[in-house]
Amino acid sequence: MSGIEPSTVAACYARWVLSATMKGADEPGPCNLLVDRLGFTEMRELWETVMAARDGDHHLGLLAGDRIRPGSLHVLGHVVLTCASLADAADAAVRYHPLVSQAGALTLHRDEDRISIRYRPTVDPATMHSQQVDAILAGMVRAGRWVAGDDWAPLSVSFTHPRAGSAEPYARVLGCPVTFDAPENAITVSIEDLARRRAPSDPGLGALHRAYADRLLHELSRTVTIGERVRRWLEHAPLDCVSPADSVRGLNLSALAVRRALREDGTSWRALLDAARQQRAKHLLETTDLPLDRIAPLLGLSGGTSLVRAFSRWEGVTPGVYRGLHAGARR
Repeated sequence: MSGIEPSTVAACYARWVLSATMKGADEPGPCNLLVDRLGFTEMRELWETVMAARDGDHHLGLLAGDRIRPGSLHVLGHVVLTCASLADAADAAVRYHPLVSQAGALTLHRDEDRISIRYRPTVDPATMHSQQVDAILAGMVRAGRWVAGDDWAPLSVSFTHPRAGSAEPYARVLGCPVTFDAPENAITVSIEDLARRRAPSDPGLGALHRAYADRLLHELSRTVTIGERVRRWLEHAPLDCVSPADSVRGLNLSALAVRRALREDGTSWRALLDAARQQRAKHLLETTDLPLDRIAPLLGLSGGTSLVRAFSRWEGVTPGVYRGLHAGARR
């Protein structure tokens, strides 16, 4: 796995979902999201929370997407604001969408007189609520209006999920024919609209935003796993009194997020703590003359007997034998 989860979502987008659905478009959301990115499972749970709070509102995602603001789309929103045309904005959306969410991908499909911007989940589609897809496509239409003007509308919008609730809000928000149970989640735009130039535009500022976005994309592709982050944190943690709650504070993540991410990484807090104790024990045996009953508490173990038992399991030899083999390292 290459990140906190295989699919993550920018926290600024999650904050906007809360703001736009729980209270109002201009009011803060009810929780404090301190991390830069959330795992998709956390994002899905956030949607479940807001949908439960707004029971019966089948158009929650649609209306939230229509309220999107540039800052809610990470740096992508600012790139779009500097685009000279809808064509530039569409290309930017495809390239930089992972900065907003890795749970889905955008692709462009061109015909003679139109282009379709298609959205496909990269997670299991069954795990993504239709409200989430509504918010994504409605947000794309709203972002298009930042470039083309508030009166702009695509040729059509389609959703793969069935319609829930009245069709009227979709027509009103999107301003075009809308179909459901379609083969693709897509926004179709005329080539004429794509080519229409926007004035004024700021190519210099746009270049700065794109350079920053490219750097963030590179960093995102190199993001280490939560398991690796916990492992690194444990390398310097006081193992005599460490707890999962301590790692949560050190990583600025929720306990639930850490447990889930470690499980998806194929490990657990107990396994990582055990490995940290092993490495700390080896280091102390190699570099100090501390007796075993002094080393054991430093590892969070009850005594010398527990250390002998644990170390024999780790290394296949007792601590005394291991220390003897590495005695030269202290001279």
